[in-house]
Amino acid sequence: MKLSTGMTVMIHSYKHNKKLHRVWKKSVVLYQDQHLLVTGNNRTKVIESDGRSWHTKEPAICYFYADLWFNIIGMLKKDGVYFYCNLSSPYLYDGEAIKYIDYDLDIKVFPDGNYIILDEKEYQAHQGSMCYSDEIQHIINDQIEILKERIIKKEKPFDLSDIKMYYDQYKSITKK
Repeated sequence: MKLSTGMTVMIHSYKHNKKLHRVWKKSVVLYQDQHLLVTGNNRTKVIESDGRSWHTKEPAICYFYADLWFNIIGMLKKDGVYFYCNLSSPYLYDGEAIKYIDYDLDIKVFPDGNYIILDEKEYQAHQGSMCYSDEIQHIINDQIEILKERIIKKEKPFDLSDIKMYYDQYKSITKK
């Protein structure tokens, strides 16, 4: 089954040990080409691996890449757009959900462009406990540098032009 604009899909995040980490119950497909998939959601239910659940608080535009080892979530809050960037495997869609492997490290980008790297201790712990190969560690190290460069240079989606366009599209689709 192929993805198409307006379609509602789930998002599944896994860990390297193949265990389901987190599920977003609904996200709307806004765009897809061979390299990029963009979805949008708002107040969607999220289920954690331990069974706990919660709902997102604000609209989010999510960027998944077929050939990059990260995904980017732009959260539209009252005081600006915050980005949450997950170091992860490229996404795949198997007819059930958009799926990727989460490699622990995250970058949170604030509306002023400043950023912080999160979960470094979790990454270090999982390198051993989940046996991240040297190749995976090398890829993650390279990709975090690519991501930081994109943030600093305000490349899409960090320039915000796409976020506003996709959010308008999301509102239009979900109104129907």
